[in-house]
Amino acid sequence: MRVIKSEIEDVVIIEPRLFEDERGYFYEVFNERHFAEAVGRRLEFVQQNESRSREGVVRGLHFQLPPHAQSKLVRVTEGEIIDIAVDIRRGSPTFGKYVAVVLSAENRRQLFIPRGFAHGFVVRKGEAKVEYLCDAYYVPEAEGAIVWNDPDINIDWGVSEPIISAKDAANKLLRECSELFDYNADYYA
Repeated sequence: MRVIKSEIEDVVIIEPRLFEDERGYFYEVFNERHFAEAVGRRLEFVQQNESRSREGVVRGLHFQLPPHAQSKLVRVTEGEIIDIAVDIRRGSPTFGKYVAVVLSAENRRQLFIPRGFAHGFVVRKGEAKVEYLCDAYYVPEAEGAIVWNDPDINIDWGVSEPIISAKDAANKLLRECSELFDYNADYYA
């Protein structure tokens, strides 16, 4: 696999090595040893989630607060999305900045989103099936979110009329969030 560093430290793009011949193809979706080398730590994924969404759907920006913070490894098995990771670690030199990566069934890329980041995505074409592994269980009481169109973050979602859930449309601005992450804290300890 090929590891591509993003503009924000610790957010990593993983591109698998594809083996193709007349029979079809094969690739390793996940290898714990290679993954640990890529992200600099061993993680134990405990939950796998899947969503299906249609073109123009925006989901996010979601996170879980400590002590239930989650890392995510996101991939697309059908369709195409723009996946977003927003740095919400107070004191970080990239606080409020984001990484945007095209993930598709065709490019087979994966995005690793560490603890301390909010996550969201938009479906670019047709329908998309998104799968992601989490290293902590979902805990409703720890759920946090930032409104998808926060002007301070200024994400270019690439859609003129996004489809947003009522819940996501009602989220707070980043500057209104009292509970976030601390850049100097180790949320993996």
